[in-house]
Amino acid sequence: MKRFALVFSCFCFFVLRLSAQDNVIEAVKKEATRTIKKENDTTSWVWKRGGVFNFQLTQGSLSNWAAGGDNFTLSVNSNFNYYLLYKKARHSWDNLLDVNLGFIQTTSLGGRKNDDRLDYLSKYGYKMDSTGKWYLSGLFTFRSQFFDGFTYANNVADFTSTILSPAYIILSAGFDYKPTSYFSVFLSPLTSRWTLVLNETLSNKGVYGVPKGAHSVNDIGAFATLNFNKEIIKNVTYRGRLDLFSNYRNKPQNIDLFMANQFAFKISKNFSATYNLDMIYDDDVRLFGDKGTSPALQARSLVGIGFLKPLNVKRKF
Repeated sequence: MKRFALVFSCFCFFVLRLSAQDNVIEAVKKEATRTIKKENDTTSWVWKRGGVFNFQLTQGSLSNWAAGGDNFTLSVNSNFNYYLLYKKARHSWDNLLDVNLGFIQTTSLGGRKNDDRLDYLSKYGYKMDSTGKWYLSGLFTFRSQFFDGFTYANNVADFTSTILSPAYIILSAGFDYKPTSYFSVFLSPLTSRWTLVLNETLSNKGVYGVPKGAHSVNDIGAFATLNFNKEIIKNVTYRGRLDLFSNYRNKPQNIDLFMANQFAFKISKNFSATYNLDMIYDDDVRLFGDKGTSPALQARSLVGIGFLKPLNVKRKF
């Protein structure tokens, strides 16, 4: 009887321990479903990955509406953000992928895309000092799109872009400053940038700074990129990136700019509101103005409410 009581007591203790562990695991799972960001992390991980998928659908209709408007509108937007990070001893390797797609259908204008971006960044760093804030780094970026793009002057479609036309590739060596886990600045005095236009129709137009009939052009210059990703207040996350490039060979004072901003407002576990603002200035993109031969600041903003699916942070130690 005493043995049975002893065994039964041990069994109850073991079950209670398992129950406590289950509660801890459930708490960790709930924490992992929060909007993913590059948080303060003091654990000694080697690989870490995570991300978020967002899908938004907007529909509107009018009938005998005196103020006017389209009888039917349908807008679909999605974005996918993913990161894969490596950190061991003095070595670090950051990989970031952004994919944005958007489409709008109206009765008056038909179907058009309103968002289309493929953006990949890979950055390797070797820690230079004991504080861990300065890295000797190499950087690679690739930016393009998936589908055909058009401008609509006087409601006439003019073919202006498609996959790999243009595409931008940057190879850069420089210094990376990481004062915090959510902010970094990469500076390079020597950067090589390729602009690709592989489509024959666009190549024959001589657009995006690529000579007429050619498929690529290479520029040498200075480059800087700033990255920020943080929950600035409860349930509001700001994610931003700013790229600056000065072409040593052609008007270095006219700095090319690419800026992506996203504010994510978490409503519930699987729903969020987002505001995106992208801006581009490229002195070689001369498609604007009265004659369609001038550069201009390009801006795009999107507001939406939709489904949010965080991809759980996973670490391999």
